[in-house]
Amino acid sequence: MSISTISLKQLDAENWYTCCELKVAEEQKQFMEPNAVSIVQSKFEPTLKPLAIYDGDTMVGFLMYNSVPEELDAYWIYRIMIDKQFQYKGIGKTASSLMIDHMVSSLQAQKIAVGYHPANQGAHSLYASLGFVDEGVRFGKEMSVVKTIIR
Repeated sequence: MSISTISLKQLDAENWYTCCELKVAEEQKQFMEPNAVSIVQSKFEPTLKPLAIYDGDTMVGFLMYNSVPEELDAYWIYRIMIDKQFQYKGIGKTASSLMIDHMVSSLQAQKIAVGYHPANQGAHSLYASLGFVDEGVRFGKEMSVVKTIIR
């Protein structure tokens, strides 16, 4: 794997089922909905944009974001997951950076937010490394972090 081989592709009739077969590690399941639930959610909420993460020709993860601003006047990232066999290789950070760049260029996003369970240390580390800041906002059991885009 080389970080330069990471790309994002639309989910479609050819790859959606492969995405449903991706799995997180057992200890991560409590923090995330299965990809199949997210894919179905995107069909009923058309502003949600699901993307597959590829390393070359191999699907290794899944992302989803909202294409309209929501709470905090931010565009929200709904899902970031990397299949358990491809974790801890920098793929999540690279793919997330690609998605953020896409959100900034296509949506002119100035503020991007994501929520996660405070016990999810992997998510905490990832978002901090991408420049997300905890502004103290909580939604139920989840905390939110925000990245302000400076142009």
